[in-house]
Amino acid sequence: MKSKLVLVAFLFSMLSFGQSDVIGTIKTEIVHKSELNYALHLPKNTKDKKPLIVFLHGSGEKGTDIEKVKAHGPFKYLKNHELDAYVLAPQCPENEYWNQEALHRLILKIQKENNVDSDRIYLTGLSMGAWGAWNLVVAHPETFAALVPIAGFVDRIPMIENCKIAVIPTRIFHGLLDDVVNVSYSIEMYKKLKTCNTNVTLTIFDDANHDSWTRVYDNQEIYDWMFKQTKKK
Repeated sequence: MKSKLVLVAFLFSMLSFGQSDVIGTIKTEIVHKSELNYALHLPKNTKDKKPLIVFLHGSGEKGTDIEKVKAHGPFKYLKNHELDAYVLAPQCPENEYWNQEALHRLILKIQKENNVDSDRIYLTGLSMGAWGAWNLVVAHPETFAALVPIAGFVDRIPMIENCKIAVIPTRIFHGLLDDVVNVSYSIEMYKKLKTCNTNVTLTIFDDANHDSWTRVYDNQEIYDWMFKQTKKK
């Protein structure tokens, strides 16, 4: 009989501890150090304020070889054409992904050191770069005058906070046959943006796989469109 009483007391003790709550607070500081290589194209005339195109590459161009960032996008276009603008292409380090705060600080640095028109900063990216662009524009919507994401995955935060970029003209591109990043991400983001952004379009290339960016960046039309956009006050 004595052993039964001990067992009951032990069980009651376990229940008591199981029902207790602990409420606490922790104060801490997390320091994240980032290092980004970048290529910067300068316009011929730097005396006047000029627009800035920020281009984020895909996962295949990560690393330390800065020439990789010129394989696609505006820098590829610049090999045979001219753009009257600054063009910035940071390089994501190997084994990392785009960090929006590091990118934002880089843009501030480029603005400070060059004659950039702060009302005409345009953000674009392909694949992983489009993913990074969505995150960056939602984190710092006050920075950009236009957005052009191509073939990009979209995180949950941009999906939820889409109306933070309600005043930013946006052109989305994707390939219908994309077997790397499903076109549904661009479609869903487009539908969400349409509820608050009157200047958003979605172009789906029905014959394109993941590379839906070459025909966009190799065409002067996208640059002409960007240069017409001015940041809304």
